[in-house]
Amino acid sequence: MLGTSKAYSGFSVSDVEAAKRFYGRTLGVRVSEEHGMLTLHLGGGADVLVYPKGPAHVPATFTVLNFPVEDIDKTVEELTARGVRFERYDGVEQDEHGIARGTGGPPIAWFTDPSGNVLAVLQE
Repeated sequence: MLGTSKAYSGFSVSDVEAAKRFYGRTLGVRVSEEHGMLTLHLGGGADVLVYPKGPAHVPATFTVLNFPVEDIDKTVEELTARGVRFERYDGVEQDEHGIARGTGGPPIAWFTDPSGNVLAVLQE
């Protein structure tokens, strides 16, 4: 029944304007705004809805978006220069830049948006 529907995912934020600046300027994602909500237009034609929840917002405790990149070291360096702070997690071995390697998957580094939602960059 829904197999041909163009589905999309979404998540909430506490401040739409802060999210718009972060996703658009800091991360360089194409962003549009309509009805007080954002749409993140990601590579490959994927769209993600970002909707306001204000003070009732609770950050996701899991990774809501993964950004595959060709060179994780270069990407982490560039994002750090743009003010992004990479997260550290107990029990996960990470280098001085916050990149976890040898986790059974690709090298990955986690960070949060202004609302505390978890995002990641990972080496393709």
